[in-house]
Amino acid sequence: MTGSPDWSAECQRLALGHRHDRVTPGQWDTYVDPSHPPLTETEVREAEGDLGITFPDAYRDHLLRVSRGAGFRPLWRGPRGWVWYGDDDTNYHLLTEPFPHPDSYAAYDAELGDREPPREDAGAWRAWDDECGVLEERKTAGAVYLQEGGRGCSPLLVVTGPHRGEMWFDARATCDRILPLSVNGRPAAFADWRDRGFRLSPS
Repeated sequence: MTGSPDWSAECQRLALGHRHDRVTPGQWDTYVDPSHPPLTETEVREAEGDLGITFPDAYRDHLLRVSRGAGFRPLWRGPRGWVWYGDDDTNYHLLTEPFPHPDSYAAYDAELGDREPPREDAGAWRAWDDECGVLEERKTAGAVYLQEGGRGCSPLLVVTGPHRGEMWFDARATCDRILPLSVNGRPAAFADWRDRGFRLSPS
């Protein structure tokens, strides 16, 4: 018989998936070209291998033919691997896992909220809080934060799973929801977002 999950350990493990601590001040100066030139095919393949994903076609084409990220977070080979420059939101540990549709965790999310223990029970509350933290991290598995949208809300490019290539919007800071972006009644793709000036908002 196995015990309950160690939510504290899992929460700490997932926290290490953020790569903001990879950048040493001044060290990026030798890596970042302000003109944001396109990547070569070799560089794109190296980035995909390092990240463990295959970029959606439209995004990959943009990297090769247009730029590595003018107007949104550029993709660079940093001091310790490939990252989106200025990004401390994407969880790199979870990039290879399928992006979950919000419907897939809605019931669990509600049930978790209903069983919040009293804060007087410090041990139980910490375990519950860590479980909440794990769920929140996993809500954006398989997606990249391509841009800081302001007020803590940001557009996401899905890179893994059934929704690969789609653009979503993390609006949890204002409405506690992750919302799909759409164009003319269909899911918005990277090219839709790009062609509208990287400012497409949820309808």
